[in-house]
Amino acid sequence: MTTTALTIDQEIWRPKYNPWLIAVVVAMAAFMEVLDTSIANVALPYMAGNLGASNDQSTWVLTSYLVSNAIILPMTGWIAGAVGRKRFFMGCLGIFTISSLLCGLAPSLGFLLLFRVLQGAGGGGLQPMAQAILADTFPPEKRGLAFALYGITAVMAPTIGPTLGGWITFNYSWRWIFFINLPVGVITWLLVRRFVEDPPYLQRLRGAGVKLDYIGIALLTVGIGALQILLDKGQEDDWFGSHFIVTLAVVAAVCLISLVLWEWFHKAPIIDVRMFKNFNFASASLMMFMLGILLFSSLVLMPQFLQTLLGYTSELAGFALSAGGIVLLFEMPIIGQLTTKVQARRLIAFGWLALALAMFYSTKRIDLEISFSAAVWLRIAQVIGLGFLFVPITLVAYIGIAPEKNNAVAGIVNFMRNMGSSVGTSLVTTLIARRSQVHQLRLVEKTSIDGNAFSAAVQGLTQHLASGGLGKHEALESAYARIYQSVQAQAASLAYIDTFLILAIAAAVMFCLSFVLKKNDPGGGGMRVAE
Repeated sequence: MTTTALTIDQEIWRPKYNPWLIAVVVAMAAFMEVLDTSIANVALPYMAGNLGASNDQSTWVLTSYLVSNAIILPMTGWIAGAVGRKRFFMGCLGIFTISSLLCGLAPSLGFLLLFRVLQGAGGGGLQPMAQAILADTFPPEKRGLAFALYGITAVMAPTIGPTLGGWITFNYSWRWIFFINLPVGVITWLLVRRFVEDPPYLQRLRGAGVKLDYIGIALLTVGIGALQILLDKGQEDDWFGSHFIVTLAVVAAVCLISLVLWEWFHKAPIIDVRMFKNFNFASASLMMFMLGILLFSSLVLMPQFLQTLLGYTSELAGFALSAGGIVLLFEMPIIGQLTTKVQARRLIAFGWLALALAMFYSTKRIDLEISFSAAVWLRIAQVIGLGFLFVPITLVAYIGIAPEKNNAVAGIVNFMRNMGSSVGTSLVTTLIARRSQVHQLRLVEKTSIDGNAFSAAVQGLTQHLASGGLGKHEALESAYARIYQSVQAQAASLAYIDTFLILAIAAAVMFCLSFVLKKNDPGGGGMRVAE
C-alpha cells in the first residue's frame, strides 16, 4: 500500500472509544514508568543497608535501569511494527509490572539489579508507544491537547519522584517504591486491553516481511549500554582519567558510528536513521535532547543546592520544587490549546527565550542567603518555559513524516529526551565539582593568612567558640575549620552560578534555531506544513 493511501486511511479511521479515555489510560502507564526513573534515587542508602551492599554498589540500581531503558527506546518503532503496537504496549506493561513486584521482593543486590534490567526493558516501550497511540488516536487539530496530557506525565513525574520516594522509604520501606506499581500496572493493563486498538495501517503492516537485524541490535545494545554507563559513572571515576571510562568511550563511539552507517544502508533497519534527512525531525530531535538536558539539570541543581548548601531536608527541598510542578500542571493544557491557534515554532521560540532568561535570572538569585519563598519563585520561573517546549517540539517532529512512521518518531524523540536527561545529570554534576575546585583555589589565593582581616576573623571566631565552653586550642582549630567550610560553600555557590549561566547560553542557542523550523498549520496539529 502506498504512503498516500496509508495517509488517507489514517485520516478516515477513528477509535471505537472516547479518545480522551484512551489518552488517560496510556498516560497512566507513561507516568508510572517515568516516575520509576527518579523515585529510587533517595532510597539507595536504605537499599544498600538492607541488602548488605556499599553505597557505590547501590548506584547500579539506577544505572542498570537506565541502560536497559535506553537500549529499548530507539528500537520500539521497529518492534511495534513487527508484533503490533497494542500487543507490544501490553507486553511492556506486563513486564514492567511483574518486574516491579520482583524488585520489591529481591533478596540481594544481584537479584535487584537483574530485575531492574527487566523493569527498564519493559518500561522502555511505554513512553514512546503512549505518544504514538495519542498521535494516531486524535485528529490533527486536537493532537496538541493530547500531547499536553502526555507532557504532564513526562515533566511532572521526575519532579515528584524523589519527594514521593523519600516519603515512602522513610515511613514504610524502600520495597514499597516498587510495590506501588502493582495496582496501577494491573488496572492499566486491563484498560489498555479493553480500550486501545491498532489503526488499520498498523494491522496490515504488522509482521510483513520482518527480518531480524542481528548486527544492528548488537551494535545498539553495546553502544548505548557503554554510553549510558559512561555518563552515569564518569564523574565518579574522574572521567578520562579512568581507563574504564576511556574504554567505554571508545566502545560507544565505534559502535554508535557503525550503527548509523549500518542502519543507513540496511533494507529493514531497527532504527530508521534516514528520518534524520528531514530537517524538521532532526531539529526537533536535537531540541528534545536539549530539553532533556535543561529539564533534568534544573531538577538536579535546585534540590542539591538547597540540601547541600542551605541544609534543607529532602522533603523541604521537594516542597520548594513542587510549586513549579503545579504551574506546569495548569500550563500544559493551555499550551495544548495554543497549538491550535499559534504556529509551533513561535511557541518553541518563546519557550527557549523564557528558559534562557530564567536560567540567567537564576545566576542573579542563587546565593547562600536565599529564602524558601525566593527559591519557590525561582523554580516557578525555571519551569514556565518548559511548558512551551515539550508539546510544540513533539508536534514539530511529525511534520513531513508519513503516518506509518509514527512509532519510529515517538521512539527516537523519547530516546533523545532520555539521553539528554542522562547527559544533563552528568554535565551539572561534573560542572559543580570542577567549578567548585576552581573557585575555591581563587578564593584561597585572594585570602592572605597573614592579613589583618583574616587574623581578626579567626581571633573573633575563636573567642566566640571559647566563650561557649571549648578549650583555647580546640576553639582555634574549630575556627579555622568553619572558615574553610565557609570558603567551600562560597566556592560551590559560585559553581552553581556558572552552571546556570551555561544552561542559559544553551537555551539561547536553541532560541535561534527555532526560527529555521518549518511553518505548520496550527489547526493541523503540527502535521501539515503551512502553504
